[in-house]
Amino acid sequence: MAHRASSATPKVTTSAHPLDPITLGDILRVASASDYTRWEDQIRRTGGCSDPIHLTGWTLTKDKTTGETLHHYSTENEPGGRLRLACGNRRASRCPSCAWTYAGDTYHLIRAGLAGDDRRDISADVRDHPRVFATLTAPSFGPVHNRPDHGGPCRCGTLHTPDAPELGTALDPTTYDYAGAVLFNNHAGQLWQRFTTRLRRELAARAGLPRRELADHLRVSYGKVAEFQKRGALHFHAVVRLDGPDGPGTPPPAWATVAVLTDAIHAAAAHSYTSVSVPAAAEQPARTFRWGRQLDVRPVKAFGDGSDITEQAVASYVAKYATKAAENTGTLDRRIGELSELDRHGVPDHTRRLITACRDLDALYPDRRLWAWAHMLGFRGHFSSKSRAYSTTLGALRQERADFRAAQEASALGLDDREPDTVLVLTDWQYAGHGHTPGEAALAATIARDLHTNRETAREALRDESTQEGAAA
Repeated sequence: MAHRASSATPKVTTSAHPLDPITLGDILRVASASDYTRWEDQIRRTGGCSDPIHLTGWTLTKDKTTGETLHHYSTENEPGGRLRLACGNRRASRCPSCAWTYAGDTYHLIRAGLAGDDRRDISADVRDHPRVFATLTAPSFGPVHNRPDHGGPCRCGTLHTPDAPELGTALDPTTYDYAGAVLFNNHAGQLWQRFTTRLRRELAARAGLPRRELADHLRVSYGKVAEFQKRGALHFHAVVRLDGPDGPGTPPPAWATVAVLTDAIHAAAAHSYTSVSVPAAAEQPARTFRWGRQLDVRPVKAFGDGSDITEQAVASYVAKYATKAAENTGTLDRRIGELSELDRHGVPDHTRRLITACRDLDALYPDRRLWAWAHMLGFRGHFSSKSRAYSTTLGALRQERADFRAAQEASALGLDDREPDTVLVLTDWQYAGHGHTPGEAALAATIARDLHTNRETAREALRDESTQEGAAA
């Protein structure tokens, strides 16, 4: 594996809190090591990953015809005898650097479905297809502290500040339906599935077609992301697009307009079919879950006037929430072993009650695995997902990045002019752990901040250049 030497001087950017003696001592150990430059190079290649995967092993590249060894790499001479790779975690609370990459991939995936992308065989004609950005919310489980849209005080009589900790918490915890809230979250994926099924039926009805014939005229494509409100209830943001029968490369029929799509979404969300029933169990009553009354559907514009929802704004919004989970409610970002963990992490009372409800309901609905998903307040689905024909896939985007890096590596090794069929690659890799020591973690965080600053500086330079070119034109 080709290396590049780093000329950066080790530095640590600290917060207002001083480093503890153990961390400071470990920083000095790592930074003064003879192989620090190579360690830093590895961490930079991961993007400053907070929890890198450690591998040991080797790779051997040979010429199939002559048997000549073209390249040999082993981790024997690496810092600690290990190669460090990015963890790939999507959650910003676990690894900001890998989450940034995931958000970037999600942005390109969503935007490609809105604006097209010739590199991924998505025609720019999708801009002419009906497209809306819809938000489906959860129903009420009891009154909570809020900031009313009209600007007045909350029902508790207080005019809450935007960052008030009580926002989203129950006005009366003794009457709030915590069990209903986590059961709704747990069944939200099924509710979305029924909504999309009903949406196709509503579209067929507006076209005067039998449901089974709709696929011969129209295809519904979407990309969605889940978001937790402060009260701990889930809602979905979705880009919904109408295509022709063969997907984004074909135009939808003339009757398929933004107005028709908007009307069909409202009808589908309100229909009795779009519901999920949960049977009674012990003291828990039978429940039927439906979407909340707040439904927002807006057309997506290619370019906005300041008030429109644009392609870039929608893609950025979805990408932002693709790297989050339920942490904004104060819950943990990993599975919970026992309730005592909530004390150690200072979990707020409202969120604690939701997690406790998951534990108490687990035995009543064992197939729903509520305790296993208590850290997600019962939700067990994918935070971001899409229909098959909406756009490219995250896997395809990752493969493009891997191919690009492989081409870089081949060029650095002088192998880019060889035919792939004439090269044999042998490898042997073993998992050797993950993470950082305290000092490594502090240094890696500094590296990640440097990389982020460099990216932002480059973006600003590109924006300035575009602005100057526009003014000159």
